[in-house]
Amino acid sequence: MAERQEIDDELFDLYDEFCHSAMSRRDFLDRAAAIGAIAGVAGLAGCQAKSLLPDYSKTVTVSFTDERIKATYVTYDSPGGNGGQMRGYLVMPAEGTGPFGSVLVVHENRGLNPYVKDVARRAAVEGFLALAPDALFPLGGYPGNDEDGKVLQRQLDREKIHTDMINSARYLAEHEASNGRLGVTGFCFGGGVSNSLAVELGGELRAAAPFYGGQPDLERVNSIKAEVMIHSAENDPRVNAGLPAYEEALTAAGVKHQSFLYPGTRHGFHNNSTPRYNHQAATLAWERTIELFRRQLNE
Repeated sequence: MAERQEIDDELFDLYDEFCHSAMSRRDFLDRAAAIGAIAGVAGLAGCQAKSLLPDYSKTVTVSFTDERIKATYVTYDSPGGNGGQMRGYLVMPAEGTGPFGSVLVVHENRGLNPYVKDVARRAAVEGFLALAPDALFPLGGYPGNDEDGKVLQRQLDREKIHTDMINSARYLAEHEASNGRLGVTGFCFGGGVSNSLAVELGGELRAAAPFYGGQPDLERVNSIKAEVMIHSAENDPRVNAGLPAYEEALTAAGVKHQSFLYPGTRHGFHNNSTPRYNHQAATLAWERTIELFRRQLNE
């Protein structure tokens, strides 16, 4: 994996555009080479651009065979969603009978990739029942790579994806191994979903920890009953533009919340599959998230 300081800022910005638009992999690499050509380093820029694409061999911190957890796939009803049913990756601690505090883990804008499944396993290692839904299930599920996943997710009705996530949250809270205390965390698109679920679920949700996610309808912030912990990258103008107004609305509504801005980071800093990953910030943000969940979800 390339080190952060080796890659030009323009390439990081281009990669962010690639992740959040209809840009193809081929166009991304061609535009990266063009940026390099201007500086006389087209070949180097092309290599750096390829290094920005996810390498999921880097993401495994808790193996799916880890003896501390039990993991399985579950299918459940999702009325009003994109397909009427959903599939998710359910992980629980191997020891103890529960019930456990429950954490919904919401993926980015490309489906349930290996990084997000690993995050669910990390939550289970910390003693929580975790569910990572796959919004792409109505189209066959995560296709095995992020570029195709991004294309598939853009084909789904966004409002119905949110319905699928609400149904996933309620399925998790009602699971026999759950103590009924529900939290949510998510990344990028999933961060926005985390904020929206805090509004939609009201008192059903105890804690929300969005990572660099879009803000919800500010006029409905007073519906939030959960404690909210916002994790933001310093260099993320697209998402951060709405952050001050959101924080102001949370304060005005009397919602218990904290907001952390991590210096020197970019959008995606928690995802350890690309050079945007910042180990120090990701570790600290996750520790804070686990502290929030322990405080709000454990009996």
